[in-house]
Amino acid sequence: MEKRILQIRSRLLLQHPCLSMLVLILSLIVMDPLELSPVGGIDFRPVKNDIASFKHVMGTWPWDNRSRLGQGNLEFKDQVFGPESLEFDAFGHGPYAGLADGRIVRWMGLNVGWETFALVSPDWSEKVCAQGVDSTTTKQWKLEAKCGRPLGLRFDKRSGNLYIADAYYGLMVVGPQGGLATPLSTHVDGKPILFANDLDVHENGSIFFTDTSKKYNRVDHFFILLEGEATGRLLRYDPPTKTTHVVLEGLAFPNGVQLSKDQSFLVYTETTNCRIMKFYLEGPKTGATEVVADLPGFPDNIRMNERGDFWVAIDCCRTATQEIFMHNPWLRNIYFRLPIPMKYLAKFVGMKMYTMVAELNEKGEVLDVLDDERGEVMKLVSEVREANGKLWIGTVAHNHIATIPYFVYNSYTFKLEIINSFHFGFI
Repeated sequence: MEKRILQIRSRLLLQHPCLSMLVLILSLIVMDPLELSPVGGIDFRPVKNDIASFKHVMGTWPWDNRSRLGQGNLEFKDQVFGPESLEFDAFGHGPYAGLADGRIVRWMGLNVGWETFALVSPDWSEKVCAQGVDSTTTKQWKLEAKCGRPLGLRFDKRSGNLYIADAYYGLMVVGPQGGLATPLSTHVDGKPILFANDLDVHENGSIFFTDTSKKYNRVDHFFILLEGEATGRLLRYDPPTKTTHVVLEGLAFPNGVQLSKDQSFLVYTETTNCRIMKFYLEGPKTGATEVVADLPGFPDNIRMNERGDFWVAIDCCRTATQEIFMHNPWLRNIYFRLPIPMKYLAKFVGMKMYTMVAELNEKGEVLDVLDDERGEVMKLVSEVREANGKLWIGTVAHNHIATIPYFVYNSYTFKLEIINSFHFGFI
């Protein structure tokens, strides 16, 4: 029977040379022998993703039609380079920021400016690692494994220690006086942590942190999205025993993580699947996970405010074409093997990203949304923190921080309108 089928196939190909040529071209594209495609040389194996309906999410999301985030302020332009995560210490001092050049810096006020607070790599040197504004370009990528790339930052308010999730050096800690950070967790189950991303500190001392992928490191993070692979994990470090445990695995680009106000659950973002997940630590649902919210774009870090609600940074937005690709791995396997630069392939599928931040409660109800659709303040966002009457917005891709005044009175949100205030005689 198989011999008969092969004979029929051979006859069809011989009788239809155009079909033969098409099969040959498709075969060459899929094999990519000259590695001319964006995924050339990569063990690229796309899988189907568990993502909510594009039509439903985009149709029910409460959009910011005023692009309020675009009215924010650029702070510290070309003074900080790729400030992924922002943190304030127990005294309210800061912000502290992890930079693309491997340093953690802190703001010391106008008279002093920024100073280096901590380093994650013992091999860090200013000559090699400090690339200035080029730190957020591909020039820095080849240096990251040597210089480090601190991502998530969290203070333990009781001890004053700063915990760090570094993409290459794993989970680390540095004391209140700063200096060279000490590695706490670089392996789990005998295998290296390839891409530590974000963390939070439980009141019992445990540290929950994300390991985004067991296949790709931070430099290759875009392949995690393209492939849809789900080898990410939520890990827990136990200080008394100095051991690391796998809490959850099989996650699709786990990114930001945040404990709830009463510590009974935590939330984490799954970037590939465009959603926020909840993991129960206490109560009748202990150990269970559930979807908190499906999002219109790709979430990064998530942070809690004093009211117990959550701010999530979102690189927006999903497109209908992207949904087709996510549900059809075979299509991605052909499309991204075309010998065409990635920027053009992305443009063809309508990928045009801009910044959005959203506040949600623990039920996933959206309380507020601000965006910068025109990219006037920031085109890509990694974190939003509410502190000292402002939203502080970090980015892995740009050399500044954005802020916008933000106040809440009696559950109603008010924002100081700076632009056009002159017309009303307020300034």
